[in-house]
Amino acid sequence: MTSKKYDTDKLRWDLMPFDSLLEIVKVVTYGAKKYNANNWQDLDNFNDRYFGACLRHLTSWKLGEQVDKESNLRHLAHAGCNIIFLLWKELRNRP
Repeated sequence: MTSKKYDTDKLRWDLMPFDSLLEIVKVVTYGAKKYNANNWQDLDNFNDRYFGACLRHLTSWKLGEQVDKESNLRHLAHAGCNIIFLLWKELRNRP
């Protein structure tokens, strides 16, 4: 008898690059130690500031710098973290 599992239409978490996500989690952990856990959720001018931070990290990366000098973490991980924060806010439809 062949076993069945009806998971064809389920989300494919197994396709995620978890090593890349780990780098973003390092950024969130760094921020929690520096500012307090979940402090990022209540920032004034949320969209503009996280968009600006994302662009600063992407620009540094584009100019050849892989690691942020202050945190010693990857610029792309910082940028990814900022994008996740922006998406978090959009999904909650916060003004």
